[in-house]
Formats: sequence, C-alpha cells, structure tokens
Amino acid sequence: MERRWRRLLLGGLAALALAAAPGAQATPTARSPAPSPAAATTTPAVPTAPTDTPVRIGVLAYEGVEAAHYDWSHVAERLNAALPGRHFVLEFYDNAGLDAAVRQSQVEFVITNGGHYVTLEAALGVSRVATLDAPSADSSAAVGSAIIVRAERRDLTNLADLAGKKLAAVSPDAFGGYLVAAREFQRQGIDHESAFAERRFVGFPMSQVVEAVANGSADAGIVRACLLESMAQAGRLRLADFRVLAKRQVPGFPCLLSSDLYPDWAIATTAATAHDSPQLAKAVATALLSMPPTPEGMAWTVPADYQSVRELYRELQTGPYAYLRETTLQGLARRYWPWLVLVFLALTGWVIHVVRVEYKVLARTAELRAALAARDEAEARMRHHQEQSEHLSRLSILGELSSTLAHELNQPLATIGNYASSLRRRQEAGRLSPEAVSEASQEIAAQADRAAAIMQRIRAFSRKRAAVREPRAPGEVAGEAVALLTGMMANAPEIVVDDRLPAETTVDMDPLQIQQVLVNLLKNAVDATQGLPAARRTITLRLAPDPERPADKVRVAVIDQGPGLSAELRARLFEPFFTTKPDGLGLGLAICHSIIEAHGGHLWAESAANAFPGSHNADITGLALCFTLPCHEHDLAS
Repeated sequence: MERRWRRLLLGGLAALALAAAPGAQATPTARSPAPSPAAATTTPAVPTAPTDTPVRIGVLAYEGVEAAHYDWSHVAERLNAALPGRHFVLEFYDNAGLDAAVRQSQVEFVITNGGHYVTLEAALGVSRVATLDAPSADSSAAVGSAIIVRAERRDLTNLADLAGKKLAAVSPDAFGGYLVAAREFQRQGIDHESAFAERRFVGFPMSQVVEAVANGSADAGIVRACLLESMAQAGRLRLADFRVLAKRQVPGFPCLLSSDLYPDWAIATTAATAHDSPQLAKAVATALLSMPPTPEGMAWTVPADYQSVRELYRELQTGPYAYLRETTLQGLARRYWPWLVLVFLALTGWVIHVVRVEYKVLARTAELRAALAARDEAEARMRHHQEQSEHLSRLSILGELSSTLAHELNQPLATIGNYASSLRRRQEAGRLSPEAVSEASQEIAAQADRAAAIMQRIRAFSRKRAAVREPRAPGEVAGEAVALLTGMMANAPEIVVDDRLPAETTVDMDPLQIQQVLVNLLKNAVDATQGLPAARRTITLRLAPDPERPADKVRVAVIDQGPGLSAELRARLFEPFFTTKPDGLGLGLAICHSIIEAHGGHLWAESAANAFPGSHNADITGLALCFTLPCHEHDLAS
C-alpha cells in the first residue's frame, strides 16, 4: 500500500512538472518526473550544450502510467541532475504507441523490456546504452513469465492440462508475459496458437490478467514473473489463492516463474539520436552507469547480451523473425536463403556439367560422323575397286575363251550359211519345194537364236554394273553358269549338276557375281583336266545343305578329276597374284574369295576325295573348290 500511494504521489508531481515545463509535449499518456534534489547533489554532472528542447524518453507502461512513472521517474531525475543543460521528460506508451513514437522521431530514448527492445532494434535501429540492474536478480537473467491458475484448480497441474482451456494474457506480442511463456509451451509440443479453447488478450495493465484468473473468466493467465509477489506485497491479492504451473526455482531469483529468464529492461537511443547527437547518447550512458542505486536498489549497468531474446523470437517466428512464416517468394527467400544458395550452386554446377557433357557429346558425334563418312568413302572406293576387279576378271575370262568363243559362234553362222546355200542351189535346180523352204527356215532361225543367246549371255556377263542382291535358287544360277561356259567353249567337257537342295531353297545373292565365281571355278576345273582321258574330264557341280550347318547354309562344290594340288599350294591358292598357271594373273580366285566373303560365305579348296565322303575310293584324285552361302529364308533341315 505504501508503494502504491508513493506511485500516485510521484505521478501527480510529474504531471505538474510536465505542465509547467516550457516546450513540453502535450501527450495524453506522458508524465514527466520532477528532478530529485538528492540525486542532483550526489551525482557529478556531465557537461552538454544547453538547450530548451526537452529530451524525450519513451517508456513502455506495461502496468499503466502510474506504475511506470513510479518505476522510472528516477531515470529522468538522474539525467536532469547529471546533465543540467538538458531537460529530460518521460512519456509513457503501450507497445504500439512506443513503436509509432520511435518511427516518427517523437522520442530520443526508449526504456522497454528486452523483447520489445530487440524488435525495435531490428525494425527501427535503436541501440541500447545500458541495461537495468535490479537488486533482486542478475541483469542478464531478470525477466521471466509465470503461468498462474487458481489454487483450487486441482485439474491443472502442468502445462499440458491447459489444452482446451481459456488462457488470458496482455497481448500476443507482450514479451515479459505471453511470448516467454509461449516458448515454454512450444518446447513441450503445445501449439500456443491453437491448443487453447480461447486466448483472451486483456491489454495493460497486466493486473487484469490476474483478475481474469481470479474471477474465473480465464482458466489460466500469463504474467510477468514477480507480478504476483508485488501485488501481494501491495495487498492486492493473496499468494495462497494462486498457483504457478511448471514452477521453477532459480537460485538468486526471488519469485516463482514458469520459464527461462531473459535480460532485464534496456534504455536505448534511437537511430536519429545516435546519428545527430552521439555526445548526448554518450552522456546519458555515462550518467546512468554512474548513477548510485535508488532507495529500492535500482541501478543501471553495461548493456546485456540479448541473444537469448533473439533466439526466442526465431523459435516463435515472430517479431523480427515474423518473415519466417511468410509464404511469399520474398519471405521464402529470406527464410531459406542458405538452402536456395546451395540449390542455385547445385543447379549451376549441374548446368555446367550438362553443357560440358553436351559439348563433349557434340564433339564426339562430329568425330564419329567424320569417321563414319571416311569409312563410307573408303567402302565406296573399295566397292568401286572391287567392281573394277570383278569386271576385269570377267573380261579376262572372256579373253581366255575368245578363241573358242569364235569357234562356237562360227558353228551356227556356218549352219545358217549352209542352209541358205542349199536353198539357193535347190531353187536353181528347180527342186525347191515348200517343205524344204520351211525346214531350212526353221533351222536358220534356230541357229540364229542360238548365236543370239550366246551373245546375250556374254554381253550380260561382261557388262559393268553395280552389285544387287535378290533371292535366287542356287541351282538356277548354277545352270546359267554352266550354259555360259559351255556356250563359249568348243569341245566343252561334261559338267554334271548334282542339285541336292530342297526345291524351295533360295539365297539372297548377286546372281552375276555368283555366276562369275562358278564360271571361274568351272574354267579352272576344265583347265586342270586338259589332256586327260575323256572319262576323267567330267566335272561335277554339287549343291547341297552344308553338313556343318544344314539348317541355314548351302554348300556348293566344283569337283574335277585332275591331278589335284598339294596341301601347301591349296593353302596359298586364294592369295592375290599367286597362280599355278604359266599365263595366269593370280587374281581370279582372289576375287572369287572376296565375292563369297561379301555374301557371308566361305571359299576353300580341298581334295576331291573329301568331296565324296564315304566312298573310300583311293583312286579318286583331283581338286574340289567349295564355298558356302547363308540361306536365311528357308530351313533346309525341314
């Protein structure tokens, strides 16, 4: 009661002093204390430039103007005494009012709690010059919250019991009450914004929270630590009527509380004051730090570390860290900028990697295309040379057979001439009958067709053309080769075509190239049998499924009964420019070998005895030139 009356008396004196002071600001909540003569006589003055403009100190009046005036009037008294050229006045605000006053430069200094100071520091750039040093607690651990309930509420024993209950507090942004307690709720997994049935924010003074709990309009209340004790000391309540939930005992702290402790109130200079009047801020700090304790033991000390307050705001995502709840791009950027930087760096690295790989792929692709183009060009040149070689080979065969070819063509021409002479003589003798004319005409036409067929085959065989592939029956191509060879040779030996392939067998081949191979092999066989008895001049052309792969390969063998070749000569038979003939060039079999290889087959020479497996006839001599061709279309085994 004594303290309350003292507050009222000092408040009245401050109002009178404010009204009498020249240039004093007319603010409804402003109260200015009168200078204390005692303080002025005990504290050395700090020289400053005299001015008539008052220095305004905004004070957060969380318990009302009267209580705030009682609590902080010693500050104005001390400063007015220490800085006689200045006139310091106190102006009292709630949270929003003090924010507006700082923003509008209506105050030069502020006195507020640690939480509000951190908010002003982040938003408006205020800078603390001293921290309150209360006699009852350390200045760095002086502010906490008490969560109170009525003593008879036995159903409420811990913080979890408050879920679904009504909770009273001053305001959602009050530091020394709601926010400090909200952090404790959050630490225990209780959402302080949705866990309660109702949150009633009753505003200042904070004693309204106690009254709400006392009259039952709220199940619990959040107040600043020591409020209950001070109200009990003033006779406004009985401590036995209330309980503190989650009660903590902190050594050296005289009051019951439910939370951690945070730094005490701070006096801070605004950004404008620090910039325009740094000497004033320094003089205020010096005066307060050298101020002797008040009769209640209040003093000021060096600024405390408010990092614990900042951590509280960050955990609750409010105050300076309210942007952590923002879902806008700017808010997300401010909240997750380290991760965004990492993502940006990762994306940049990925893009660089992709570009580098793409560049290498393009370069490698260009190299590959150049290599493919060079290979295609080389293959084209090789095909051209191959075609030239094949053409020359065919012309060589025709050159070797030119003498016999003339004889072969001379026979039908001579027959035609003989029939023509016979017709002329019969006509001169008057013995030309219609039957004779008809018979002679038929023979002349037949011999002319024979000569034309020979010339057509020779022309087709000798023409220069590009390779083509088409499905053909191997027996049919073999018959054409035999007809071509025997048509160009006089006294051609007997060539037996032994076709053992299924009737439907076809092979994808260039018919002219295969025909060229057969004519070459048959002519070599004819050459090998020159001078032998007629019985040994017979040549066998055998077509059959390949014994090793009967399902998909055809084997063709040209077998003569000549003297044959040794194994050493057979091994070199397909080397270019190797020949066993005195007038040979050694290119024919090499070209045949390349043609068969190009068709996916294989050409080789072996003893004729091996071409007649199972005969066991030791008298069989000669050479067998064999080749295989793949048969993709038909299953020979079937």
